[in-house]
Amino acid sequence: MGAQKGKDLLIKIHDGATYVAVAGLRSRKIAFNAELVDITHAESADRWRELLAGAGIRRASISGRGLFKDAASDALVRQAFFNGLISDCQVIVPDFGTISGPFQIAGLEFAGEHNGEVTFDVTLESAGALGFATL
Repeated sequence: MGAQKGKDLLIKIHDGATYVAVAGLRSRKIAFNAELVDITHAESADRWRELLAGAGIRRASISGRGLFKDAASDALVRQAFFNGLISDCQVIVPDFGTISGPFQIAGLEFAGEHNGEVTFDVTLESAGALGFATL
């Protein structure tokens, strides 16, 4: 995979009928994490840590920062947060694939400077199994 434009990494939330891009994002990222299950014991070879394969909890976090641009997607994000909804989401990574599955908005922050626009930060946490499809 060669260099890609950051603006082509898209975050979309399902509104009940179709996937809607979260508008106005200037930066976005997805992170995958896994908890490790340590099974090291007194007889582990040279006291090296041992891990139990496939036993930890996996999760993904999506985050983005931007400005208000589209009333429909702004309302969708706001409604999902205040109603505590778990929404189907997609993250499209150019020349890599699409990650999709259930996410819940874990954080929604607003900020503004005296001489600038109001911005927002949104954080979503996975709420179930995720799928991956190549592009």
